[in-house]
Amino acid sequence: MSLTHTFGLLTSPDRQWEAIRKESESVARLYTGHVLLLALIPALAGFFGTTQVGWQIGDGQVTRLSVSSGLSLSVLFYAAMLAGIFILGKFIDFFAATYGAIDQTPRGVTMAAYTATPIFLIGVIAVYPNIWVNMLAGLVAIAYAVYLLYEGLPILMKIPEDRGFMFATAVLTVGLIMFVALLAISVVIWSMGIGPEYIT
Repeated sequence: MSLTHTFGLLTSPDRQWEAIRKESESVARLYTGHVLLLALIPALAGFFGTTQVGWQIGDGQVTRLSVSSGLSLSVLFYAAMLAGIFILGKFIDFFAATYGAIDQTPRGVTMAAYTATPIFLIGVIAVYPNIWVNMLAGLVAIAYAVYLLYEGLPILMKIPEDRGFMFATAVLTVGLIMFVALLAISVVIWSMGIGPEYIT
C-alpha cells in the first residue's frame, strides 16, 4: 500500500492523506514498504551520475568521483536520509500535543516519510549532475514537499486547521535546521581530510 500512496500523493493528496491516516501502518512497515525503497533513488542516481557521467564547470574538464569515493558518499547520504526521516518524525510527534492534536497516535514518522516523497522521486535527476538542472528540479520537489506538509499535517495529525499552519511552519523550521546541521557536519568532515576523491 505504501507505494500506492506514493503516486496518490502526486495526484490527489487530500484523499491520500485520509487513506494514510486510516491505515496507521507501523514504522517498520513504513520503512520497508516506502522509505528504504524510495531513498535508494537519489542515492543510486547520485552514485551513477558522479562516478560515470561526471560534471563540468564552464569549458573545463569533466570531473568524476572515484567509484570507492562515490560509493562511500552514496551510502552516507542514504543513511542520512533514513535517519533524518526518523528524527524529524519524532519531532513532529513531540510537537503534536503542543499544537492540540486530537489523536495522540504517533504518526510523525509517517508524516515525514510521505512528505519527503517528491524529493525522493526527483532524486533520479542526479544521474545527470548539472548544477542548474539539479537545482531547478530540487526547488520544484521541495516546493511540492512543503505543500504536502501544510496540506497533510492537519489531516494526518488531526490538528485544528487554525493551528495546522503554525504546526507545519514549526516542522519546516526544524527540517531546515537539520539540513544546515548536516551541511556543517559535512564541512567539518571534509576539513579533517576525509573528503571525496576526484578523477578528471
